[in-house]
Amino acid sequence: MFRPTLRPLSRRLITPSSTPFVRPLSITTPLQSKTPTTTTPSIGQLPADSTTQFEANLAAFREKQAAQQEASRQKAAEAAAAARAATIDPNPDAAAAAAAAGAEGGPDIKTGGVFSKLLHGSSEAQHDTYQIQESFSKVLARGKYVHELVFHRVRPDKVDEYVELIGNEYPRVANDPRAEVKLVGSWNTEIGEGDTFLHIWEYNGYSGYHSTQRYLDGLPQTKSYKKEVRKYLQSRSNSLAQEFSFWPTTPPRSLGGVFELRSYTLHPGNLLEWETHWRRGLVARQSQGMEGVGAWFTQIGGLNEVHYLWQFGDLRGRQILREKSWQAEGWADTVHKTIPLIAKMQSKILLPLPWSPVK
Repeated sequence: MFRPTLRPLSRRLITPSSTPFVRPLSITTPLQSKTPTTTTPSIGQLPADSTTQFEANLAAFREKQAAQQEASRQKAAEAAAAARAATIDPNPDAAAAAAAAGAEGGPDIKTGGVFSKLLHGSSEAQHDTYQIQESFSKVLARGKYVHELVFHRVRPDKVDEYVELIGNEYPRVANDPRAEVKLVGSWNTEIGEGDTFLHIWEYNGYSGYHSTQRYLDGLPQTKSYKKEVRKYLQSRSNSLAQEFSFWPTTPPRSLGGVFELRSYTLHPGNLLEWETHWRRGLVARQSQGMEGVGAWFTQIGGLNEVHYLWQFGDLRGRQILREKSWQAEGWADTVHKTIPLIAKMQSKILLPLPWSPVK
């Protein structure tokens, strides 16, 4: 009987043509996808005790701020005392005469002839104009700063790339000593219009805004950034605004928690009345522990708009503080008198981006 000869398995050869070569896992290089170094924040990342941490950080910030203000007051008082001691007027009569001449040469809205009335109106009209200008000067008492509010609506599939790009560009601009601008903060919208980012810049007046734009536009990095960021945006808008004198923008700080941007569109001509009521209303809210970041009214861009930025430990902390506000004297009156002034209002919950100076 015929039997075929079988070669032992141990001696069979496996050739490259019959079986593909497989690299060991230990040296296999996986496919690499570009992962952004900066991720978009989420409210789910807040710790369970975020309100407790926020309150502790806020107390420490206020204590440090009070110490700095006291040191500044003492320094100013010492400088004033030294100036008084060093000042010697050799001719007080001449100084008095110069002061009188200055007073005579200054504008007097209550006097003037027919020609003055033709140019400037009657004394009563001039007086009313003066009062209006005086009121506006009080509202614009911190007019040396101009704030730019920039809104970027980002394509949903490009959010991570956008955050990485901005995270490289904005700190570069903010840290450039030749740019007359500071970055107040950068935030992502958590509740509201999704995939929308807010950036607030502070310039040294309108001249600082112009000089900064001229300087930045001359840099190759800026040209590259502008070309790249267009790929990620659905739309963008910006406004130039100034801060209310009763609510200066906070300096850099890291308290944690969430932010709320409340935006109001007022009926034209109501800004002064709004400011008067809110000046008292802010005192009522601060008495209940609400922490403000800044308040701005627009001058170029969307007009008759007011933006308030608040900071809370979390949404529950926000609810508690807002309910407590109704217990404060004057708050109900503020709401009652400002509601008729509003044409439109909206609220957004924001989270700070990692590089934001205020967070």
